[in-house]
Amino acid sequence: MNRIIEINKKVNEKIKRMRGGKVFSWIIYGLIFLILILGTFGTVGAGERGILLQFGAVKDKVFNEGLYIKIPFIQKVVIMDVKIQKDEVPATASSKDLQIVTSRIALNYHLLPESVNKVWQEVGKNYNARIISPAIQESVKAETAKFTAEELITKREIVKEQIKANLAERLLKNFIIVDEFNIIDFDFSSAFNEAIESKVKAEQLKLKADRDLERIKIEAEQRVADAQGKAQAIQIEAQALRANAQIVELRWIEKWDGKVPAYWGQASPFIGINR
Repeated sequence: MNRIIEINKKVNEKIKRMRGGKVFSWIIYGLIFLILILGTFGTVGAGERGILLQFGAVKDKVFNEGLYIKIPFIQKVVIMDVKIQKDEVPATASSKDLQIVTSRIALNYHLLPESVNKVWQEVGKNYNARIISPAIQESVKAETAKFTAEELITKREIVKEQIKANLAERLLKNFIIVDEFNIIDFDFSSAFNEAIESKVKAEQLKLKADRDLERIKIEAEQRVADAQGKAQAIQIEAQALRANAQIVELRWIEKWDGKVPAYWGQASPFIGINR
């Protein structure tokens, strides 16, 4: 009887061990299955693209936004941002008249979505420092050298468009698109700034002198015209007096205050009245 009981205990223990082993195996299988599922599917977010790598080699396939499928442990997907990005960098160059010009550049750009795999393959994620910043420096230097320092100020919009075109051509070779380009400011040496200020003051003084000269000329012409008018009036009046002597008496009467002199003598104030 005791023998039978012992045999039953051993059987029960063996069954328990077998059941425990099966549960553990199912757990292992479940974990492997979960890893495979998670490694097979993935998603690409808005404004992003997925680059497919197989054993580290870049494939031609580029995943758009949404769900993608890959082979676990063999393939990998690298996410690249294709939204518009902004950079501000300083740039130093020399003008056509050898003035040192320091400027600050603002650039909006984005990666060409269908070519992000080539960007990753040729440059990697550090494309900003390796491609964009050097391209900005070269474009600014190349175009700034075509203008004098004064023209950089007076023709700023033209300078901006030429630098933008130069930069866009350079970056497109690396699958980067220029969206917007701005020159935030130009800064020149203190000596040049003083020279410009002196020139502006000289031009202002010249303009004032020209205005004063024009005013004096106009005033002189007005005085000459007034004198000529008065002379002409006197000449006309003299001709009228010579033509009619009675006008003299009429003018005398017009100016007479009505008082009769106390002593007449031989003269009469009303010469020619009887006539």
